[in-house]
Amino acid sequence: MQSMQEIFKQQKKSLFFLLALFVLGWFFLDYRTIFAGLILGSLFGMYNFWILVRRMERFDRSIDEGKRAKSLGMGLRFASGVGATAVALVMPEEFDLISTVIGLMIPYALLFTGHLLFHWKQ
Repeated sequence: MQSMQEIFKQQKKSLFFLLALFVLGWFFLDYRTIFAGLILGSLFGMYNFWILVRRMERFDRSIDEGKRAKSLGMGLRFASGVGATAVALVMPEEFDLISTVIGLMIPYALLFTGHLLFHWKQ
């Protein structure tokens, strides 16, 4: 079984590759608002995943030490998602709202496909 740090490291590699593709799409294609929304959403989604990894490690440590476990930061991740959509709503000429929401889900889609590939290889 992979540790959360190994999964996060793999996620970062995959997401940076996708972000590079989004930047190329933003630069060379006429769909700038869509690619900007994907970039914005993906960055906020990666931040959310980083928060989840950090909180899960803290949660595991507190369980191992026999202490009461704190929350996994759901409120902070929701606030981050609201922040990304607020940026897209305030600046609709720069960011597409739908692609921002799709970008927020990209790290989780990468996590799901990575999990499937990991188990398929074994």
